[in-house]
Amino acid sequence: MTAPLVASALPLPLLRRGKVRDVYTVDQTTLLLVASDRISAFDVVLGEPVPDKGAVLTQLSAFWFRRLASVMPHHLLTADVAEIVARVPALRGHAETLRGRAMLCRRTAPVLFECVVRGYITGSAWAEYKRQGTLAGEALPVGLVESARLEPAIFSPATKADVGHDVNVTFATVAEELGGTLATRLKEASLALYEAGRAYAGPRGIIIADTKFEFGRAPDGTLLVIDEILTPDSSRFWPADRYAPGRSQPSFDKQPLRDYLAGLREGGAWDGNAPPPPLPPAVVQATSERYRAAYRLLTGAELET
Repeated sequence: MTAPLVASALPLPLLRRGKVRDVYTVDQTTLLLVASDRISAFDVVLGEPVPDKGAVLTQLSAFWFRRLASVMPHHLLTADVAEIVARVPALRGHAETLRGRAMLCRRTAPVLFECVVRGYITGSAWAEYKRQGTLAGEALPVGLVESARLEPAIFSPATKADVGHDVNVTFATVAEELGGTLATRLKEASLALYEAGRAYAGPRGIIIADTKFEFGRAPDGTLLVIDEILTPDSSRFWPADRYAPGRSQPSFDKQPLRDYLAGLREGGAWDGNAPPPPLPPAVVQATSERYRAAYRLLTGAELET
């Protein structure tokens, strides 16, 4: 296990530093994405990094991009550190920082909607359904219970929020903003990627309850799936052998961290705002183990660190 990475510092122009990823400009057509080990919960970035988290996000995304390339083209050029350094000589001497956590990608014009697919009703969708029987204002079948499987899966787009939570919107909203042709293409691609991922993950012990995809258009107009894909950060992964509708489910993600912080909020020890409280080492370790377990189950391989 390499030392956790909180923030990278590379000899390239930094385009943006997100909650997890540092994005660098290589040239007009190419970006370098570096996944740190930063982690957030309740919209606050925690002070402690989670070892191997960035490597899991990068290597699992690369796995899915390759596996699902016949379903939808993607922006990944390479996640191999030797190839990255060969293509970008300025990165010589930084191979250890990049190893396992960097992707060289085609630059695109991002589509400004989160393309969410829900195969089970949970999270914000369950909260809205309990209140009014709808999702983004559209009626769902009567009598659903928490974590129930949705057949067919639902395309449930959302606006991208720089601060706070994304907001669920209707397909009609996307069509009005982007045009019907592109909106339909986004819906079809999202559902196809989700169904292919779900079919692969199920026999390997993971239910992909829901996920979000991001898309971008290449200079020639080609629509590509970008950023990350079917990871524990962009999806809810549930252990199939513990699934039981009618309640919330255990998951392969930041659940240990969320549970700890939720307990602090309920007890009045934290108000939910920055700065966050320090995390006990046991919580950090348990969270890291969840991410690595998801990677092993899905890929059948050990994580490169």
